Amino acid sequence: MRILVIEDDPTLGNALREFLGQQGYAVDWLQEGDSVVETLVGQHYDLLLLDLNLPGKSGLEVLRELRSAGQTMPVLILTARDSVEDRVAGLDSGADDYVTKPFELPELAARVRALGRRRSGQAQPIVEAGPLQFDTVGREVRVGGERLNLSVRELSVLEMLMMRAGRVVTKQQIVNSLSAWDADFSENAVEVYIYRLRRRLEGTGASIQTVRGFGYLLETDDALVHRT
Repeated sequence: MRILVIEDDPTLGNALREFLGQQGYAVDWLQEGDSVVETLVGQHYDLLLLDLNLPGKSGLEVLRELRSAGQTMPVLILTARDSVEDRVAGLDSGADDYVTKPFELPELAARVRALGRRRSGQAQPIVEAGPLQFDTVGREVRVGGERLNLSVRELSVLEMLMMRAGRVVTKQQIVNSLSAWDADFSENAVEVYIYRLRRRLEGTGASIQTVRGFGYLLETDDALVHRT
């Protein structure tokens, strides 16, 4: 899942980028509201974390512009404003959730996961693709009850493939999802992670096939994705 954080406080912004990256998300960070709409042109994000007290345009102005422009991604407001009126204004402007500062990072992570499940239509946090079970809350993949030992990036690539089991995922889609961690992330890096995942999946009943000229396909005995 790719997240855009808009937070002017450098200490908090850096902490959010590092923490969410450790949770397996690709994170971009902006410190002001004026360039948000422009940034979203041609870019896909699954979730927006939005501070209200921003230099230039306020968070509420940004949110209203996004909704007026037809942007439907979930928005989680982060703010020190904790009055009922402020909460109502944020939600009425199109926010999906509201967290007041200071907050605990584990609670924020839980709210991010909840919005991610809502976005993908998941009622529960387990996604199954053939023999693979992906726990979107615990951020782990199991086969026959045994946990696969995956790095954060390996997990993120496999998550994309599992969510689209039986369909092709292009190299560029993977690059776009993961490049926020590393400006130099390339299609060659994708090949490295695909190679590692193939070795991890040996003997599981799931495999990653190369579709020449297009990308990669996760094949299982049952190619349908199940959410439970």
